[in-house]
Amino acid sequence: MSNLYAPPQAAVRDVADPAATIVLAERGTRLGASILDGLVFGVLVYMPFIAFGLVGAAASKSGDAAGGSGMLGLGLVFGLAGFAIFCWLNIRNMMRNGQSIGKKMVGIKVVRRDGAPVSLGRLIWLRNALIWAMGLIPLFGLVDSLFIFAESRQCLHDRIADTIVVVA
Repeated sequence: MSNLYAPPQAAVRDVADPAATIVLAERGTRLGASILDGLVFGVLVYMPFIAFGLVGAAASKSGDAAGGSGMLGLGLVFGLAGFAIFCWLNIRNMMRNGQSIGKKMVGIKVVRRDGAPVSLGRLIWLRNALIWAMGLIPLFGLVDSLFIFAESRQCLHDRIADTIVVVA
């Protein structure tokens, strides 16, 4: 005869522990993603400005001052357009899967510490804007970067935003 007051005895096998499936990204992979982000930014933003600036400088040297300043202005316009494209690509990827351009290229992404998707506001304001502003403090960037050598592999900006970087 069964005890009516006993707790139910059920075997649940389809529930997975989300923390068990999280694989933290390697420190070198994170560095590579950061370098790739910087390269893409440089190509889209700085390269047009530098290229048109050099052409403008050559024009100014040859006596065409109006052409030189016009080329510099054109470089500024293309640089701003590149900045807009870079921001659009990054924001689109961050909204979709928590990845910057570089993170997407190396196969890592940003998630909340419990593995849940991270909101765009948290990515932009806590991981980027706040840290950029704090980066105005001398040596803050170095201190932020050195935090990655902790066991959790979280930089200071990860700890502030309550995020981790994992293999996508």
